[in-house]
Amino acid sequence: MAKGFFVTGTDTGVGKTVITAALIKAVRLLGFRACGMKPVETGCKRVQSSEFGVTHKFINNDTSKLSICHAGLDPASSSSLDSRFRGNDNEYEFIDKPFDKRTELLPADGMFLREMADMDDSIDLITSIRFENPLAPLSASEIEGVSVDFSKIQKAYADLSKNYNAVIVEGIGGLLVPIKKDYFVLDLARDFGLPVIVVSRPGLGTLNHTMLTVNYAIREGLHVAGIIINHSRPPEDTIAEDTNPGIIRQISPIPIIGIFPYLEDLQSSTIEKAAAKNLNIEIIKKYL
Repeated sequence: MAKGFFVTGTDTGVGKTVITAALIKAVRLLGFRACGMKPVETGCKRVQSSEFGVTHKFINNDTSKLSICHAGLDPASSSSLDSRFRGNDNEYEFIDKPFDKRTELLPADGMFLREMADMDDSIDLITSIRFENPLAPLSASEIEGVSVDFSKIQKAYADLSKNYNAVIVEGIGGLLVPIKKDYFVLDLARDFGLPVIVVSRPGLGTLNHTMLTVNYAIREGLHVAGIIINHSRPPEDTIAEDTNPGIIRQISPIPIIGIFPYLEDLQSSTIEKAAAKNLNIEIIKKYL
């Protein structure tokens, strides 16, 4: 199997998707063929092909452009990431000709990773399990009457591993988000067997959240590679933001891989430059 990382967060909305994209860029800068994967995504927009002009060719990856369309992103950060991702290099693509009226769930986080990694693989490999409700997978699964089929995730990962030598996997929420009744994101991370990177906030409260996540992951046997402190919102220039990274360095048993800045736009080139400048490439390289 390919090497890579499993990306988790201390909170919902800490910016895991952007950091996953940044890690893809960093790994590629090291000369590896890297791809992204978000196995489970909730809050997906159900799009009717004829209504929104989205063909099934898009779902099966026969189009060359990414269309965010009306798909939602991570429930806590969708409007922010959606608006910041739009730009000259990422145009909406609408088609006047009507198609059949089947509906599809469009995973915007998975689509974003697909674009950032310049992948031409089917979105079904990148995000195998998709739910419409913006909830924990267990809740969405019960409401929608659709069970989580882990064999789809396993097959998708195996297929991606054949074509890439590094897979950067984004989890959903934090480690104790339930995917099934007795199966959590922690278990998903364990099954992937990849070193874990914890994404945390810079502001007040992050010391507790970060150390709870890191120490629990270690206690449960996960190999935690490091922490990335992410400014998913514009800096507030508080004393907590200024001092928290130094305190985390003092009390954490694992290193800080980087402090990632807030980005006004989320174009591919912008994320790549930020990754090269703000992430510790040497720590990343150790695990590849």
